[in-house]
Amino acid sequence: MPMPLLSVIIPVYNEESTLEKVINIINAVDIDKEIIVVNDASTDRTRQILENLKLPNLKLFSHPRNLGKGAAFRTGLKQAVGEVVIIQDADLEYDPNDYLRLVPPIISNQADMVLGVRFSRGYKGLFMHRLGNQFLTGLHNLLYASRLNDVYTCYKVARRGVYNSLDLEADGFSLEQEIVSKVIRRKLRIQEIPIAYHPRGYAQGKKIRYYDAFKIIIRMIRSRFKRKG
Repeated sequence: MPMPLLSVIIPVYNEESTLEKVINIINAVDIDKEIIVVNDASTDRTRQILENLKLPNLKLFSHPRNLGKGAAFRTGLKQAVGEVVIIQDADLEYDPNDYLRLVPPIISNQADMVLGVRFSRGYKGLFMHRLGNQFLTGLHNLLYASRLNDVYTCYKVARRGVYNSLDLEADGFSLEQEIVSKVIRRKLRIQEIPIAYHPRGYAQGKKIRYYDAFKIIIRMIRSRFKRKG
């Protein structure tokens, strides 16, 4: 059986209201793909919803306890067989149709990693979240001498071999920073492409909290001054 071009890895924790719709949108995108869902010990109806989905290109995995987005992504990466890998959140903030714009630069060898940049088309979500993202991205650029616009975007696309070479360790939302910092340290080529973005609030299920920013900052500083392996 031929390997799919794209492995879409979806870490999931309590996303019963959007999960099925997101998977159906992904499945409808005209690109050869497998969909890998890692249920990170959800306590809502996520498990039942996944078990009722009957898609030939859908792979399901579960954690016995909640380990975090980074851990769930690593579980999915171990099972991926696609040439290219993308991370997909299980909510409706990101539009999977953007795959058609994010994947080609990887296939044509124009970039080693493509980041989907939010905010370029305006922003109507939580002001403090955008402010926090700008601060964290600015701090990252200062520490790593980079000029990126959106380090903490979910959409990060790279060949599976690149992801495997990063030796990722972060369990939570620090995954986003760890990926980019390690790509920079390895002097790989990063390209940013504007994407659609529809932010939600806490009432709609947004999970990242302000204390996550402190964890990200600590990991960012530690990783910057960590000796290269």
